[in-house]
Amino acid sequence: MLSQQIITLIDKELKKYPADQRQSAVMAALRFVQDEKGWIAPDDMSDIAEYLGMPQMAVFEVATFYHMYNLKPMGQYTLTVCTNLSCQLCGSGDTLEHLHKRLGIGLGEVTANGKYGIREGECMGACVDAPMFSINNKQLCGRLTNEKIDQILAELDKQ
Repeated sequence: MLSQQIITLIDKELKKYPADQRQSAVMAALRFVQDEKGWIAPDDMSDIAEYLGMPQMAVFEVATFYHMYNLKPMGQYTLTVCTNLSCQLCGSGDTLEHLHKRLGIGLGEVTANGKYGIREGECMGACVDAPMFSINNKQLCGRLTNEKIDQILAELDKQ
């Protein structure tokens, strides 16, 4: 069941679109659920579909197409590592290897304490800063080196 806060946010989003185009708010609705819960469960997708008056499969298709949606709990801090060509050529493989060594997890996994999760992502549109990752789809961290990654993790550990 969608919380009242999410419904209020969706209703505000719906004002941007013609009344017969409620499905246009699906990406925002998914984001609102993820921001509140940390991930999007199948029941959440069903609730969004019902609220927007669209097929459940259509919501699922959107949620699985874009890398920014977590379809399972991915930790307090989800690190989405860009593995597109520019980042690959600039060392995203080294970034993933260092994160694996530091955190003891691989792609799609979450640390035992639930603090970190690592995901693979598509282009983040900032190739000049490759290699890079995002933190919770909100903060981009680029020009990564092992030292810079360690510094970022140290700052997150303090929070």
